[in-house]
Amino acid sequence: MTYTTFTYAVSDHIAHIELCRPEALNTMTRAFWDELPAAFAEIDSNPEIRAVVISSTGRHFTAGLDLNWAGGTEALAHPDLGRARERLRRHVKHMQETFNAVDRCRVPVIAAVHGGCVGGGVDFITACDIRVASKDAFFTIQEVNIAIVADVGTLQRIPYLLPQGLVRELAYTGRRWPAAEALRFGFVNSLHETREDAIAAAFAMAREIASKSPLAIAGIKQVLNAGRDLTIDQGLEYVAVWNAAMLQGEDMRKAILAQMRKETASFDNLAA
Repeated sequence: MTYTTFTYAVSDHIAHIELCRPEALNTMTRAFWDELPAAFAEIDSNPEIRAVVISSTGRHFTAGLDLNWAGGTEALAHPDLGRARERLRRHVKHMQETFNAVDRCRVPVIAAVHGGCVGGGVDFITACDIRVASKDAFFTIQEVNIAIVADVGTLQRIPYLLPQGLVRELAYTGRRWPAAEALRFGFVNSLHETREDAIAAAFAMAREIASKSPLAIAGIKQVLNAGRDLTIDQGLEYVAVWNAAMLQGEDMRKAILAQMRKETASFDNLAA
């Protein structure tokens, strides 16, 4: 599939999605909301891929939702108010599914952020597994500044990434919070001098992940994601069942043998 809002490439078991509308500050148009889940469906169906890197171009990672498109409500209008509201709900759910596709991706997703990451950009990167940033990066939960409640994932995911008091401050005020503060609270894993350095760090991490057993990595992500909705006892039961089912292949034997011999193991891809 050809994408218009980002480029897509796969090399050495790593998929790279790079937002490519710098002249429009990589705002999220109707095409973006349709194309991103299609790209992640392509990733999930490709057994060669073991990690994903998300990056961007231009001055900013993204300025978030394209307000010109979002403001065009005529397509959602209906003479009956109830039907209009039901249509709007389905519209929001469609947008939510765009970032759910990132969250559910069976391989880890790493975001390399530079410049501004505003509004929908925060929704996007909170759905990723790992975030790295350049020193000029900043983040804004922008929705309150346009008098709406963030509704495509930030408020649901960011409480797992930041302290509750800070989450509420950022959501209530819509203030800009810089990369250094994001690092201090663990929202980003590392800071780098430039955009290029951040992308290089993301790829280095992706290569390290890609060198591990893809079956183990998929299991780790699945268990961590499931654990957000489970008690500790339920999470322990889940991982016990997962390992009882999945530890039947060659990966563990290969990994242990490689460790003993101080070699690098080579693992088969996941099934398509």
